[in-house]
Amino acid sequence: MARIARRFCLGVLLAACAQHAAPAQTYTWQQLRAKFETTNPMLQAGVDNVAESRAMEVTAFLRPNPDFNVSLDQLDPFSPSPYRPLQYTFPAFSSSYLHERQHKRELRLESAKKGTTIAQSQQEDLERNLLFNLRNAFVMALQAKAVLDLANENLAYYDRLLNVSRDRLSAGDIAQVDLMRLELQRVQYESDVQTAEVNVRTAKIQLLALLNDRTPVEQFDVTGPFDFAETIVQLDEVRRQALDARPDLRAAIEAVDKAKTDHQLAVSNGSTDPTFAVDAGRNPPIPVYFGLSVNIPLRLFDRNQGEKERTEIDIRRQRRLQDAATAQVFSDVDSAYAMVNSNVTLLRPYKAKYLEEALKVRDTIAFAYQHGGASLLDFMSAQSDYRTIRVNYLNLVGSYLTAASQLNLAAGRDVIQ
Repeated sequence: MARIARRFCLGVLLAACAQHAAPAQTYTWQQLRAKFETTNPMLQAGVDNVAESRAMEVTAFLRPNPDFNVSLDQLDPFSPSPYRPLQYTFPAFSSSYLHERQHKRELRLESAKKGTTIAQSQQEDLERNLLFNLRNAFVMALQAKAVLDLANENLAYYDRLLNVSRDRLSAGDIAQVDLMRLELQRVQYESDVQTAEVNVRTAKIQLLALLNDRTPVEQFDVTGPFDFAETIVQLDEVRRQALDARPDLRAAIEAVDKAKTDHQLAVSNGSTDPTFAVDAGRNPPIPVYFGLSVNIPLRLFDRNQGEKERTEIDIRRQRRLQDAATAQVFSDVDSAYAMVNSNVTLLRPYKAKYLEEALKVRDTIAFAYQHGGASLLDFMSAQSDYRTIRVNYLNLVGSYLTAASQLNLAAGRDVIQ
């Protein structure tokens, strides 16, 4: 038993080591998007909804079923001897069919097809919004990784300076209290690393949830450029693209067209549909007979007035919704465009001047402090300023990428890659 237990523990340990050593699968944005489109359950449910709408087209174009009736009359179960209960039987057969007039079936099919078209546009709009969520999660992961790299870099740089300070203490160049203050400041950099690691893990978990993936976080990673573009397309061009590409606006336009077809169908349904019938039978002494009949309902009261009025009102309502959707497109584009411009305006001086100046100030003050030319307070202030400037820059890049994703969402297509 002890040998079996040892083997079992060894197997578990080896499996755990193998799992820990498995390389992480790294995804670019395009790879992540392709995987998302095939695995996200909400997106797949939307595909099924379109398929359901397409199946309704078949139902809409079906013809009415004919009726068939068989009857036996004049049965005589009490006939005297000889017993002939079927002697005077009167068999009859009849069949009827409802004839739909004024293109009812064609209009039902047209309405169902336009319903499918709207469902497809709504599916594209669902994908547009879900891809926006995916893109935001992707940006969060890239930003968290960039902040983690900066935190590790700052900690490593600070540790090198601590080693130099310990050497200066040994040489009697600084006081013990100065070294203690430097060591206490290291807690801030350790905290930055831990916080950044948690943020990276959280962002990856959110991405895996959107992908409906159960891969361990340690075996999942993303990669991509974390930077900004200083030039963007003109606002008028983005507006034009949005009017052409927004699926929710297209669905609103298609809803107006469908409402018109539904009104035509309501008018058609107010017409009278005759029922044609044929019957045949035997009625002694007539050996065989047949007859024809037509049933025409008299629509004196119900001429589908309510549905005609409702569908006419619905046309007006859908046009107003189209106007509201158009206004929303302009509002979304203008707001997102303003956010992108604002972030670019803030990022330009950081990239052109502030980052380089913060690095020079930090390195200059650090060099001066190591050689006794600067105070401890100056050194700690320069180090804190550099850390703040770099973190602010990374946060601004993240805000820019989020605003760019918002602009792509507003435009209905990728105007900023």
